[in-house]
Amino acid sequence: MKPVKAAVSLRNFKRKLKVGDPVAVISGPLSNRPLEERVGKILNFEVRKGKLLVRVGGINVRRKLIRARRPGEENRFVETEFPIAYSNVMFYSESLKRPVRLKYAIKDGEKKRGFIHPETREFVSID
Repeated sequence: MKPVKAAVSLRNFKRKLKVGDPVAVISGPLSNRPLEERVGKILNFEVRKGKLLVRVGGINVRRKLIRARRPGEENRFVETEFPIAYSNVMFYSESLKRPVRLKYAIKDGEKKRGFIHPETREFVSID
């Protein structure tokens, strides 16, 4: 009897980043560009082959060929963002102008998302 493979979904992954967060690409083929060219907002998350991927607006844009489906239509190219591995992106702090690691802290009885400021060593909430 073969073991049953469990379906992998977004619920299987622990994520600190959310849709709409500004992120910077920190590793991979895009990491040798200037920092300004590697920053964008998260469009969505997806899972492929058991790995968590993220699409970032304006980053990893490629031209994709859409073939004609009916007579009279023409082939066309569409520019679209291709996904990047979740581990290759990091939250980008616009106030510090650099990527920072996110943490959770409990303040006033509520769980807050934020980061530790590198100079003052204080927790800065982002939500």
